[in-house]
Amino acid sequence: MEQKTTIDKLRILLPHWVEHNFHHGEDFWKWAEQVRQDGHQELAALLDQAISSMKVTDGILEKALNMIGGADSNHHHHHHDHAHDHDHQHCHKHD
Repeated sequence: MEQKTTIDKLRILLPHWVEHNFHHGEDFWKWAEQVRQDGHQELAALLDQAISSMKVTDGILEKALNMIGGADSNHHHHHHDHAHDHDHQHCHKHD
């Protein structure tokens, strides 16, 4: 069997990292909503910033994945994107 190159490994890892971030982002959003309801607006704003930062990170990871030719076709991958409107409603976009 042929040994995987670093690029081969990244074609598996990058989609995994994006998916992993998605699940953490969901948790951040739930906690931001909870603390917002509890009256902790500044804390909620920080969690919202973390969500936004993760979206930026995911965009960079997606660019890296595209640069190396996309995900390994032998591994399942579908991307989730977090979106929040101005009323802090949570939406998902699946590619």
